[in-house]
Parts: sequence; C-alpha cells; structure tokens
Amino acid sequence: MVVFSTKIIPTVFLFLLAADLISQTKKDSVKTNALDEVVVTAQYQPVTHDQSAFKIKVIGEEKIQSLAAVSLKDALNNELNIRFSQDPVLGSSMSLQGLSGQNVKILIDGVAMIGRQNGNIDLSQINVNNIERIEIVEGPLSVTYGTNALAGVINIITKKPKTLSAGVYTYYETNNNYNTGLNFSMKKNKHGFSMNLNRNYFNGWNMNDKYYFLPVKTLADTNRFKNWKPKEQYFGDVQYEFKKEKFSLNYRASYFEELIVNRGYPLKPYYESAFDDYYKTKRFDNTVTAAMKFNNFKFFNATLAYNYFRRDKSTYYKNLTDLSEQLSPDNSLQDTAVFNQVMARGSFVSSKAFETWDDTIRSFNYFNYEIGYDLNYNSATGKRIENKTQTIGDYALFTTAEILPVKNFIIRPGLRYAYNTAYTSPLIPSLNIKYNTRKWTFRTSYAKGFRAPDLKELYFEFVDINHNILGNTGLKAETSDNYNLNIKYSERRTEQSKITLDVSGFYNSINNLITLALVNGTKYSYINIGTFKSYGSSLNASYNYDDFSMSAGASMIARYNELSETSNGVDEFSYTPEARASVQYKLKKWNTSFNCFYKYTGRLPGYNQTSDGSIYQTEVEDFHMLDANVSQQLFKNKLVISCGAKNIMNVNNVRSSLAGGVHSGNSSSTAIAMGRTYFIKLQYVFEK
Repeated sequence: MVVFSTKIIPTVFLFLLAADLISQTKKDSVKTNALDEVVVTAQYQPVTHDQSAFKIKVIGEEKIQSLAAVSLKDALNNELNIRFSQDPVLGSSMSLQGLSGQNVKILIDGVAMIGRQNGNIDLSQINVNNIERIEIVEGPLSVTYGTNALAGVINIITKKPKTLSAGVYTYYETNNNYNTGLNFSMKKNKHGFSMNLNRNYFNGWNMNDKYYFLPVKTLADTNRFKNWKPKEQYFGDVQYEFKKEKFSLNYRASYFEELIVNRGYPLKPYYESAFDDYYKTKRFDNTVTAAMKFNNFKFFNATLAYNYFRRDKSTYYKNLTDLSEQLSPDNSLQDTAVFNQVMARGSFVSSKAFETWDDTIRSFNYFNYEIGYDLNYNSATGKRIENKTQTIGDYALFTTAEILPVKNFIIRPGLRYAYNTAYTSPLIPSLNIKYNTRKWTFRTSYAKGFRAPDLKELYFEFVDINHNILGNTGLKAETSDNYNLNIKYSERRTEQSKITLDVSGFYNSINNLITLALVNGTKYSYINIGTFKSYGSSLNASYNYDDFSMSAGASMIARYNELSETSNGVDEFSYTPEARASVQYKLKKWNTSFNCFYKYTGRLPGYNQTSDGSIYQTEVEDFHMLDANVSQQLFKNKLVISCGAKNIMNVNNVRSSLAGGVHSGNSSSTAIAMGRTYFIKLQYVFEK
C-alpha cells in the first residue's frame, strides 16, 4: 500500500486532537437522538451502516442540500477516490479507485442506467432534487449486480411518497444556469403518490463571458461558439406506492429530455454562415418493485424494469443573416442511436437482521441467505451498428449468505453464474468478512469482477472516407481481482459528540482489457489486450458535536503504466494524491446553516506512445476546489434561502499534455470548471 507522506497523517491527528479538546471544554445538558445511517445496496433488507458487511458511503439528503448540488457530479464532488472529467458534448464522467467510469455501475433504486456514451454515463443528466440519499460501494459488486461493477456501484435512492406535501424551488447561478422545479406528494392509508417536475437551463459559457441575471440575446459573431455548450434539460417522474401488512408494491416512471447545441464558428470569408450541431437525448424508465413477506424473516423481492434511451445528432447549415437553417446533406454528420433494456430480478431471502450470538448456548443463531435471479435483455439500433440492430441477453443466478460463527464476526460468501448470448461469461465469486467490537470495526473482502463487452464493442460498424472501425464478436469479458481492507474507529464521547477515524486500502488487477487498436492497415477494432492495475489507501476522520461537524481525509491512488512492460524509463505506477475537508455548523437559534467544502485533486501523470514507437510523458495538472454557502430557514422552516460561492479558487482550465510530451510544446488544457460563480436558491415547502 502507498504510505502517506509525513505531512498528511500528523495533520489528521491534529484535527482529531482539536476536536477532542472542543468536546472536553463544552458542557451541555441537551440530549440529541443520533440516528444511524440505513443502507440497502446489496443488503437483504435495510440495515444500519455498521451492520453491513460492506463499507458503504452514504450521502444523505441533508448533505446534498448543503452542497447546493444540481447534478450527481455536484453531489459526489467532495468524495475521495473519485475523479471527474468533462467533455463539451458527452458531459461529465468519473473514475473510481483509478478505474474509468465504464467500470462503475450507476443504479437508480437498484436498476442500472443505460445510454453510455464512450463507456460513461453523463452525470449531469442525473438530477438530485428527488434523491433521498446516495450509497457508494467501492470495489466489485458483480455477484449481486453483474457487469460494469469492477470499480464499484453508485446506488441512487429516490424519495418515496409521504404525508401531504408540496414544494417549489428556483435556482440561479452566475454561469448562466437557471433551474426551476416543483414536487407534490401524498399518502393515505395504504396508498401513496408523488410527482416531481424540473427544468434546468444553461445558456453556455466562455471564460470571458459577462454575467447576466437573465438570459440575453447575443450577436451571431465568433462569440456564438461556447466552450461549455448551451443545454436545456427536462426531468419528470411519478411514483405510486401500495403497502399492506405483508405486501408492498411500488411503480416509478421517469422521463428525461435534453438538447445540447454546439454552435460553430462563422465560416470564412464573409462570416455569414456556420454549421451547428444539435444533440437530443431522451430517457424513459419504468420500474415496478414488489415485496412479499412470508413471516418475520423470510420474504421475496422482485423488480421488473424497462429502460429506453435515444440520442440523435443532427448538423444544420445556418444562415447568420436571417437565422434560417437546413439539414446538412452529408449523412455522415447525422446519427441516431437507440438502446433498450428489459430487466427482471428477484430473490428469496431469509434474514434475521438483528439476531446475535447466543451466550447461553455458546453458538450462533444467525444464518442469512439469498438466492436470486437476474435477467437482462439489451438491444441497440443505429446505422453504425452491424445490420442496424443487435441484441444481447444475460441470464444469471446468484446466491450469497451471511454466517456468524462467533460473536460479532460475519462471513459473507457469494457466487454468480451467468449465461450470455454473445460471449462466455465467467463464474464470479466474492467473500466479505466483518468483525466489530464496541469501538472498532474491521472489514476485508476479495471479489471477482467483470465487465462485459457492450453492444458497440461487439457490433460497431463505422466505415467511411475518414473512419474504418469495426466491432469484434469474439471479445471476452474483462475480469478483475479486487482486495479491500477497512478499519474504522468510532467513539461517542458524550451523547452529543462523536469522533470517527477510518483507514482503507484497495488493490485492483484487470485482465483481458478491451482496447480499440489498429489491427490491419487502416482498420481499427476492439481487442482483448493488456492488463491494468490500481491500488491505493485513504484516511478519513470526522468529528460531530451537537450542531457542529467537521471532517477531513486524504488518499493516494497508483495507476499502472502498461508501457513499463516493454519500454525502459517508464515507471510501473504513477501516483496521484487527493485531499478533502468540510465544515458545517447550524445556528439553531436563527435556523441558519453554514457550510464549507474543500477538495484537492492531485497531478495525474502517465505515459503514451506515438505512431513511430517513441514514448512521452503525459500529465494533467493538479487543482483546488473550494465551495462555501449559507442557508436560512424562515416561516417555520417552510421557506429556505440558500446562497454562496462555488469554485472560490477560480479554476477554469488546467494544463494538460495528453497529446504530446510535456516539454514538446504540444501542451494543451483540460476543462475542469467554469471559474468562480455565485448562486442563490429559493425553496418553499408545505407539509401537513
């Protein structure tokens, strides 16, 4: 494991010492009820975080609000081991534990999202206004959730219907971001219903743009081109819930629509016309979940889901004098891709969630198990798909168990077997071990993970005068071995104060890596070649006292350089540090909250190879992000006013050298953020 520098560990322990001194100097007789976080990802039934055999990070609704998050990217911005990248058209993507976003499975209420572009889900397409909490598990969960979970799983838990409530909000940010939304929820007897509608509008941004409180029309000159593309998004979802004594049913439908406009530079010599690209995305998701309880600890869960994703790319020739436009006759500039997914998942569970070691007979009375099926059918349609349409089916059985051989000691083995219609699916095992005392919790795990070749990698067909890229139906699944270790110390010093120290380490090794490579003449195809490894460690500490909380952490991630196998002078691993901190304080007397979040993302080094075989070093520069805001509740907490600053360090683009050597003069920049911005959010909520 990577050893932390001599500066990081003393800093964290000084932080803990300062927190301890605060708790010793303050005396307060007021008692608070601290509720343990409840998690559901990969669990037999909802349990507290400390009862889970997995280490699960939880980002609750309160923290999402304190971050003033607009999208999933904003909600994850302050987390360690997560790094983001930005594409002007494909949107925001992420890496976890040093592995790319195509190895991170994103779920909404346990159902996988579809519509990956270049292997990634656009995080800006995930609205957070209807999220109850986000659960993050680092490391493979392939036994439970199948493919694309090599690096981990992010499970988004949506809000469920509750007693009569209604709300409306509006959000403005000085980077030309204007959002509005409303929600409604009601629950009576056995029935519940909720509805959420949101519109996000972004007017595009360049580094030298002025700030306007309302969108303004601009001249059709060179300023029409935006580095950050204009974007309009619509979100809508409804939920119906029925609950009886031993039976529950939930139906959720959501719709998403997005338009991104890539306005081109005016064309020479008269600058009277331009080519504009329009990217339209539609998502339509339907999920039905049901649960039947047979007795106090045996029940059956089932999920049936249908997901639809469509992305259209159109190029228009625009006349800048009268603003008329016509579709370009070049068919290579137009494209439509449609993806469908049907998923059926169910499991029979026997779970005595709160049974413990029986001291009277000195033996265990705790044996939980799950036996389930996971059926997935996917299709892709588009002119760049072989024969225009292709399908793939994946049908799996899985089982896990939780055994308590001695007091406070849990062993959780798991196994998944799958049949896939397009490739040979590997057998996937896992083993999690947890032991805890009153203050200490030890978790360790080994898990096999896999990433199935997607429909594009299997059946892509893009051949024209400039491209010759073909899929490969002979691809094997990527497989990985993952080891995780976590040690957590937690102590409640008083009824109001709690201190936590968390140390983790991980190691990943991926085989049969799927890579786009030149295979013959000018022909490119996807092949299984090479390996990838990553390892790292992290240290986190937190302190809570009444309405004051602070936390800090640091990590180091090592990424494997495959060129080290064949080239001299190439380091086997490249190292990237990260650090984070947050401070939150609630002034109860005035119903005021103060929040501050900091994240340091370290330099990302690496190596690349030119067509003639020469090696050069690559690098993405490090940067600091700092956000601060204040929130005020009025009229018996019905009206909430939040305002603050994001990206106080004014990060825009950072130096990078991904296409050429660091000293070759080919350095460029990578877009990270839109500079320092200010925001205000108004939210009114009525609850009965």
